[in-house]
Amino acid sequence: MDFDIPKDVQDYLGVLDDFIRDEIKPLEQQDDNIRFFDHRREDARTDWERGGLPNEDWEALLGEARRRADAAGHYRYPIPREYGGQNGTNLGMAIIREHFAAMGLGLHNDLQNEHSIVANNVGLLLMLAYGTPEQKQDWIPLMLEGKRGFAFAITEPNHGSDATYMETKGVRDGDGWRLNGEKTWNTGIHKATYDMILARTSGNPGDGEGITAFLTPTSADGFKVEEMLWTFNMPTDHGRVSLTDVYVDSSAVFGGEGRGLQVVQHFFNENRIRQAASSLGAAQFCINESVAYAKERKPFGKALATNQGIQFPLAELQTRCEMLRALIHKTAWMMDTYGNFTVSDKVSMCNYQANRLCCEAADQAMQVHGGLGYSRHKPFEHIYRHHRRYRITEGAEEIQIRRIAGYMFGFMKQNAPKGVREPS
Repeated sequence: MDFDIPKDVQDYLGVLDDFIRDEIKPLEQQDDNIRFFDHRREDARTDWERGGLPNEDWEALLGEARRRADAAGHYRYPIPREYGGQNGTNLGMAIIREHFAAMGLGLHNDLQNEHSIVANNVGLLLMLAYGTPEQKQDWIPLMLEGKRGFAFAITEPNHGSDATYMETKGVRDGDGWRLNGEKTWNTGIHKATYDMILARTSGNPGDGEGITAFLTPTSADGFKVEEMLWTFNMPTDHGRVSLTDVYVDSSAVFGGEGRGLQVVQHFFNENRIRQAASSLGAAQFCINESVAYAKERKPFGKALATNQGIQFPLAELQTRCEMLRALIHKTAWMMDTYGNFTVSDKVSMCNYQANRLCCEAADQAMQVHGGLGYSRHKPFEHIYRHHRRYRITEGAEEIQIRRIAGYMFGFMKQNAPKGVREPS
């Protein structure tokens, strides 16, 4: 067995570091852009007069970073070469995401809004895997140019973790469908021109089949953003939307009638392993900063680092980082080798453990740094507030543990759901 990072990925980390140094860091420092990364002025990102939405200048800066990354050939890393990407692997993405997060906060990779100079490109990857030929022809050129995309409308106000009990309905109407219902935590809806609405079109509550994904224009009659939901970490791009007799034609069906939930599960596994890697990287950052500070800080005439009360908690966290890193790399490699649906149990293990680890590492970093760590002069409280969400939003950790148990005890099967093909 080879536990080395693949040479091509290791070499690429150096290329990315050079790009960040030469292009992204100067942009971060240009004009007063640093205000968005100065922890004392964090609310510079938030437009309080527009309901807590992301500030337009902040989003424009993120857009410029993405444009530069795309021009340099980095932004599309995970997508096929024929579309300007690098055929990047899940293992490569996991390593890159951890590497970025371990650098600390910055314009290269800001997890508050899933921004990165090496993009997840979830919508595009799903379109490549599950779009009809007509959808691909219509959508992919515009998606590559950043002129079209869709938000993900899965969660409902009365049904958070269990998407199979979906009250949003899709009913046939001539050659199309009428959609009625409500969605919440609809991330990115403030800018999205389309929303991928999951609605029950057949079957009974609790059935995994019979839920259809519809690429729904947000400008459609009857589609309304009711409110933007404020969170522990602002700004907010999470909306609650309602659908009242929203009409879409048959071309809006994405991934096949009745197969929407299963298709989304493909995205869940890829996104969760990458997010786990990011949480691991952020945890490592907190540990590294704490070790460095403990060596420098000398209360009572000796360095904090000489105290076992400082050493032992950080040694425990570092041990967990090493074990988790091995499992994340193995899981991502298995996804590349055997398919996304062959490692669902391990994805859940990585995800809930990484998110929990990051919160604990940020909390310990605050403790090691004392009052300074609790202040906004250091990034730890921001890291805690941001990553605390992932113990809920990427599938609550209780749900992840339940999934692991389901595979262990034979209640769930480790393969692609019916009607879902593993993309080649």
